Amino acid sequence: MKTALTAGLFIFALIAGPVTAFGQDAVATTDSDGAVLRGLDTNNGLLRDLPIKTGQTITFERLEITLRECRYPSENPAADAFAHLTIRDIREEKPRFDGWMVASSPALSAMDHPRYDVWVLRCIIPKAPEDSDG
Repeated sequence: MKTALTAGLFIFALIAGPVTAFGQDAVATTDSDGAVLRGLDTNNGLLRDLPIKTGQTITFERLEITLRECRYPSENPAADAFAHLTIRDIREEKPRFDGWMVASSPALSAMDHPRYDVWVLRCIIPKAPEDSDG
């Protein structure tokens, strides 16, 4: 229980946006329109990248995955991704996972399922508009 609480506080601190803690500013984050997840079926080795938009629910094997939010550091978009996911096995009512996953530390807040594994690769970062001179 203590580990889950510590992990939850750590993730909250990362995604909360600019705040002052211990005299230092936290990393400012930007919301994304979607994310790229990776799904693994450990029984047959099926590995698949799963693009998903914010608010969308997709299916991977027997899992329904809903992306609530994806955030990334504003100053360094390629650095990391934090995604709020709800993952449910279609044979069960209660979600197997409902919370934040961190791309750089997938084990910090992982889904517990005997067959499948899902983790965050990155947020989908919108392309910057090209400058036009005329």
